[in-house]
Amino acid sequence: MKRNKTLIVSIPVIIILAAILIYQYGYLRIQADIATIKEEQAIKAKTLEKYINLISEKPQLQERLNLLKETRKAEDSKLIEGQTPSLAAAQLQEIVKSTIAARGGTISSERVGKPEDRGKFKVISVSIDAIMPDSRALSDVLYSIETRTPYLVIKELDIRVRNYRDPRELMVKLDVTALTGGR
Repeated sequence: MKRNKTLIVSIPVIIILAAILIYQYGYLRIQADIATIKEEQAIKAKTLEKYINLISEKPQLQERLNLLKETRKAEDSKLIEGQTPSLAAAQLQEIVKSTIAARGGTISSERVGKPEDRGKFKVISVSIDAIMPDSRALSDVLYSIETRTPYLVIKELDIRVRNYRDPRELMVKLDVTALTGGR
């Protein structure tokens, strides 16, 4: 009889303990997994929504990129081109020499200055000593240098009459500077 009583008491206790174990390790774990899955789905839904918004903005971004490329190309046309500052200085020197020669001037000497750093750009300079036939040709040269693209700036100008008895020919010393990309 005693054995029967303990069996009657222990079976409900075992059933209650089994129910608690199933609840704790089965049902609660499944609930936690379901909550984690729902959180992950919410995060993925937000990410997907962001991607959809970005994809819908692609045409505007592409348009803006094209506009910036065109602006950059227009701005680069105002700079002297050259792979290195030395090549850019040689191109600047050639531009100034051809401008002077086109107006009837002769070059007596030419020098390239040391490039200066200005952030993303470099300032290159060229010094030219030339003989100009008259003041009109000098005026044309100065106008041509100052108004052309790429932008050139006359940093220093020294003009002297070559022969005071016949004051037509002028000795001119020009220092011309320009910007180039800082590669």
